[in-house]
Amino acid sequence: MAIDVLPWLEYRWSFDFPVGMYRPILERLRGTPDRVAAIVDGRTTAALTARGGSPWSAQEHLGHLIQVEQLWETRISEFLAGASHLTAADMTNRATEGADHNRAPVEEIVARFRAVRTGTLARLDPLTLDDAARVAHHPRLDRAMRLVDLCFFAAEHDDHHLAMSRALLAGEE
Repeated sequence: MAIDVLPWLEYRWSFDFPVGMYRPILERLRGTPDRVAAIVDGRTTAALTARGGSPWSAQEHLGHLIQVEQLWETRISEFLAGASHLTAADMTNRATEGADHNRAPVEEIVARFRAVRTGTLARLDPLTLDDAARVAHHPRLDRAMRLVDLCFFAAEHDDHHLAMSRALLAGEE
């Protein structure tokens, strides 16, 4: 089965939107746990854990969001501390590979992701637009990025993995 979702490393961003988009971007992040729950609703374990020729199953794509949330938290702390450079992502995804998300009940993955995202939003919600405009260097993109850009980047990352999950599950219908 061919999956017609652009590979994550091929995405490109301009980050030329106004910092005033911070609150609407947070709304995108706030909605992801409900979208994760909707994707898995009524799906069998067999469908959720099948890889269909892909390196990860739909459930592993969704579980990956839990591990990446830890990186977002680290980077938020770096922005707020005035760091000039952000922590690099582990591009080998060791944490996701080691988590063995296919062995966990999908309800646990949904609940864990909801909990970590709620924690992230609890940190982001009280911030000001001045905070959202703070700048640091993103290592993989090799460019300056504002905190609002990081939030947009995280929302895009969420959408990528949700799209991958849906594409994998579409092959199981």
